Amino acid sequence: MKKGQVLRSLDLEGNQAVDTLFYNAHDTAERYSANDTIRAQGNLYLTTGSQLLSSDGNVMLTIVADTCGRHDTLGGACASESNTVRYALEKRFMHSCRDNYLIALAESDTDMTKRDLVSNVNFFMNVPVTPDGGLTFEDGISAPGKYVELRAEMDLYVLISNCPQLNNPCNAYNPTPAQLIIWDAA
Repeated sequence: MKKGQVLRSLDLEGNQAVDTLFYNAHDTAERYSANDTIRAQGNLYLTTGSQLLSSDGNVMLTIVADTCGRHDTLGGACASESNTVRYALEKRFMHSCRDNYLIALAESDTDMTKRDLVSNVNFFMNVPVTPDGGLTFEDGISAPGKYVELRAEMDLYVLISNCPQLNNPCNAYNPTPAQLIIWDAA
């Protein structure tokens, strides 16, 4: 994405988690920081007006429209290890967002590797925090046609995994397509 462009992530069928990472296109060592974003927003969840901050404290993106109303910053990307811990040993080899990220990085023209994967934003995913500080993975809160729009505040690489998880209610146990559209802001 170029600075000033808008990305719309559209949940076509509802309850589809869209795991997303952002990197400064000119210096990939500067990347989305869940910790800095949460601290600056004073909120665990993202919605219209939220600014996503980088590891250097710079604003990377601003959410300019949101029909879902809440997006997760804590749940992270599913991986073979978390599939094993959460579900069962035989789930280890199921598709995962982390594997999708690694495949995309290997096929990219960047020099990024698994060392560059950090905590991601889970658009449309519902990860409530329990009263004792734990996390639960619940049914999604999105619906068909819900979307979030983000304006790039710097040139960015965007890394997306449309969550393929079959065992998590985040996508109603049925991964479905999402649509991504980028345009130049008026």
